[in-house]
Amino acid sequence: MQVILLERIGKLGQMGDVVTVKDGFARNFLLPQGKALRATKPNMERFENERSQLEARNLEQKKDADNVAVKVDGESFTIIRQAGETGQLYGSVSTRDIAANIAEAGLQLERRQVMLDRPIKILGLHPVRLALHPEVEVTVTVNVARSEDEAVRQARGEDVTASDDDEDLDEDAIAPEDVFEDKELAEEAAQALQEDATEDETAVSADAAEGPEREQAVESQGDAGDDKKED
Repeated sequence: MQVILLERIGKLGQMGDVVTVKDGFARNFLLPQGKALRATKPNMERFENERSQLEARNLEQKKDADNVAVKVDGESFTIIRQAGETGQLYGSVSTRDIAANIAEAGLQLERRQVMLDRPIKILGLHPVRLALHPEVEVTVTVNVARSEDEAVRQARGEDVTASDDDEDLDEDAIAPEDVFEDKELAEEAAQALQEDATEDETAVSADAAEGPEREQAVESQGDAGDDKKED
C-alpha cells in the first residue's frame, strides 16, 4: 500500500514522503495512529493544503520533546520484581511496566514510545531507548531488582546474585582434568601430583622414625663420654 507520511518515520522517510509499506503495517499502525494517509489524489491535495500546519505542529512537539529529553536522558528508573537466586525473574518487565514506572516519576509516556526489543526477564541494569518524538530519542536505565536495597547495590556495580557463602576454590580441590583439555596431559599431571604426595608422606614418616633414633644416638654418645671420664 502507498501512503503519505504525516511525520518522520524511522527507516521509512520524512513528512510528505510517499512510500510503499505492507498493508498490515499501514492498517494496524500508520493509519490509525494518524502517522500517514493513503496516497490517493484527494489525500495528496489535503496534505498540501495542511502541510504548513502539520510542520508547525511537528516543530512544537519536537520542542517539547527536547525539553523532556534534557531531564530524563541517562536517568535510572527502578522496578521491583521477584526473582530466583540466579536472577531469573518470576515473570517479565514489559514496555507497559516501564511506561507506567516512568509515569510515576512525572513523565507521561505511552508504551509504544518504549523501544524494547523483548521483555526483560533477568535482574540487572538494562539500557532502554525512549522515542519522545520521531526525531528525539533518549536512553534511560531500568534497574530491575528484588528490593530497593538491591537496586542501590546494583547501581554501585555489585552482583546481587552472587552468594555470600561463595569461597575461593582450594587449589588442591581442582582436578587436573578441569585444567587440561588434553587427556594425556591431565593423566601426567595427576601422576605427578600423586608422586609429590607420596614423597611428602615418605618424608614425614622418615622424620617420625628418625626422632627416636636421634635420641638413642645422643644417649649413646653421652654414655661413651662418661666412660672415658671414669678411665
